[in-house]
Amino acid sequence: MASLIDLTAFAPQARCFLTELEANNDRAWFHANKQRYDSEVKRPVEMIMAQLTPELEVLSGDQPRPKLFRPHRDVRYSDDKQPFHTHLHALWSLPDGRAWYFALSKDYATAGAGILRFDARQMLAWQAALMGREGDELEGIIARTGARLDPAPDPAVEVPPGPRAELMRRPGCVLWIDDLYDDLTPDPVTTLLQCYTRLQPLQDWLGRRL
Repeated sequence: MASLIDLTAFAPQARCFLTELEANNDRAWFHANKQRYDSEVKRPVEMIMAQLTPELEVLSGDQPRPKLFRPHRDVRYSDDKQPFHTHLHALWSLPDGRAWYFALSKDYATAGAGILRFDARQMLAWQAALMGREGDELEGIIARTGARLDPAPDPAVEVPPGPRAELMRRPGCVLWIDDLYDDLTPDPVTTLLQCYTRLQPLQDWLGRRL
């Protein structure tokens, strides 16, 4: 039951489970520990997402759709046949491609916001915006957040030469706040909401310009 979920224990319990899963990445171990996964990872994350969804709707003025990615890997076309992801990934997405991201593993805890990959129309709008004053605004937003910018530029993308050429070559724009593990332990909902509030200027910029 939701009332029995202690979110203050979520980060250490989830990290412990994912660490053990990495050392025992097989179906037999996961099946034997499925109840632990449900109680220590899945249900707490679902509770965090349920609490954050209305807060993100207030931030954005639109209703985000939450999604918790399954732990099972699709190994059909991969040389790596380990059956399970050893991290958890969750997101809240908007119809235009903007999203808020959360990821946790034994090695990292990070929250992000933005568009991971532009569609063709958005890519053209992105490049056009960066050629004008909107580009100055974006660079100011990135600098003020102090967050990590991802994904990396695609060298195959042809753009006009200029000071923002590398920025224009990026196939998406997401800002990430890393090293969140210690902050998640007392109150993951408040910590993530603070991160997403800090990154909201990027979401607003993308919503207006793209």
